[in-house]
Amino acid sequence: MSRNHPIVAVTGSSGSGTTNVRVAFEHIFRREGLSAAFVEGDCFHRHNRERMEEEVRKAARQGRIITHFGPGANLFEELESCFASYAEHGGGKRRHYIHNEKEMVRYGAPPGSLTAWEKLPENTDLLFYEGLHGGLVLDNLNIAKHVDLLIGVAPIINLEWIQKIQRDKAVRGYSEDAAIRMILNRIEDYVRYIVPQFSRTDINFQRIPTIDTSNPFTTQDIPTNDESFSIVHVRNPKKIQVDYRYLLDMLDGSFMSRPDTIVVPAGKKIFCMELIITPSLQHMMEQRDNA
Repeated sequence: MSRNHPIVAVTGSSGSGTTNVRVAFEHIFRREGLSAAFVEGDCFHRHNRERMEEEVRKAARQGRIITHFGPGANLFEELESCFASYAEHGGGKRRHYIHNEKEMVRYGAPPGSLTAWEKLPENTDLLFYEGLHGGLVLDNLNIAKHVDLLIGVAPIINLEWIQKIQRDKAVRGYSEDAAIRMILNRIEDYVRYIVPQFSRTDINFQRIPTIDTSNPFTTQDIPTNDESFSIVHVRNPKKIQVDYRYLLDMLDGSFMSRPDTIVVPAGKKIFCMELIITPSLQHMMEQRDNA
């Protein structure tokens, strides 16, 4: 952690809704006049898409499994080094993973490739990370210790699987069987590397559908925001102080399920994030200025 160079990390698996949190923070940064160094977790992939597919096939022939959640596919040490470097002097390195044709035009490289490493922009107010491993702790590294505000985003597992299957079929052209097989192959690494992070976060946002998703492998439609609620659990009230009465007044249809947990209609999730996070971010900036 660093008062002079704070780090905000949003951690959650692909399709969990971390992008919504980024949108909320972009709104806050714009209103507060803050400049952020954005770092995407995908830039710490160990391989480009083509090489990753080769490594997965090679591992399968050897009776092993490599997934995007584990160390075989990610540069954990480089991610921790980036956080440590920024916390110390406001610098570090990043690159970009090209996801689609729009990014191909922007970065001049085909989808699935990685750009060259570059320095983070100078004179930023904070670092904002969005990815899989912002709260990762292993025997030989501790990424979470560098983070000043750690936010977890995780839909219930059935919803996550539904989103994963539908995305893999629509975007990547996978068959349903292939998408399910990938889920099964990734489950051990998901439990080992992703799930424990949500016990280290300062606040968690979890989306819950209100329709029947009992069998995620036969559900054809992803539940909409109108068919979902978001559970917001403040795990660290010392860092995130919430006026729940104010939230209940501002967020129509919300209710308290526990003294530290508010349930809001999913369509109001971004607004809820902004209401909760803005005071914490303002306090963080005040601490930085005083330091």
